[in-house]
Amino acid sequence: MLRGASAEAKAELCSRLEGLTGDAATLGEELFAVAAVLRGEAAVRRIATDASIEGEAKAGLIGNVFGSALGTDALDLVKDAVQRRWTATRDLADVIEYLGVLATVRSAADEGGRISDELFEVRQMVDSYPGLRSALSDPARSTADKSDLLRQLLDGKVQQATLRLVGQAVSGSHGSVDRGLEEFQHIAADAKDEKIATVHTARELSDGERERLAEALSQQYSTDVHLQVVVDPDVIGGLRVEIGDDVIDGTVSSKLDDAQRKLAG
Repeated sequence: MLRGASAEAKAELCSRLEGLTGDAATLGEELFAVAAVLRGEAAVRRIATDASIEGEAKAGLIGNVFGSALGTDALDLVKDAVQRRWTATRDLADVIEYLGVLATVRSAADEGGRISDELFEVRQMVDSYPGLRSALSDPARSTADKSDLLRQLLDGKVQQATLRLVGQAVSGSHGSVDRGLEEFQHIAADAKDEKIATVHTARELSDGERERLAEALSQQYSTDVHLQVVVDPDVIGGLRVEIGDDVIDGTVSSKLDDAQRKLAG
């Protein structure tokens, strides 16, 4: 969670991103590349976030480091970012990556609403195949190798924007592929003014049940709520719903656990 100056900088940069009209896909890729440099080059990162250095000097550094590798939109956005104040040095790269995710979602235009679902399905796939999960967490495999592996599995099955986000999720900056995919899911939902509700249930929900649950949650949270359903054999009756930091647990297993704790107490 960003705090103070970093939160303010993020909000202002997001607003500026909204006003850009260039190629969103290219912008996203360029911002991901900048985030990678900032994370990998400590000296550049320190200078770019040093409040004692004049903003124009830091903008000049960015121009020298990236030169013609960035388009006008990306270069101007990053120059703007380094001239702002940051609460922690790592926040700059995190926000640049966040902007890259937003640009990538925008590149899908009207199909952007599918991205969150597709990322969820990729997470489910990774979780279902231990061999794939091990390959993606293997420190001996390069990021490019892991990205190529997922691209081979997913090519033609998801949108290009989703493929780009999957590639970014395996960069290692999030600790695990699953964590990166989950974070990007929520950013994609936020970009479409939605919240994600992860629903754990012992069986598949019918279309009618999904519709009624989504409507009830949307009313409760005063925004559109998108369901992502996980069939979980550990759930005994009822549902467990996770939405943001909230957990709504109406499962029998939860009630049994509560009863056991009371008996043990």
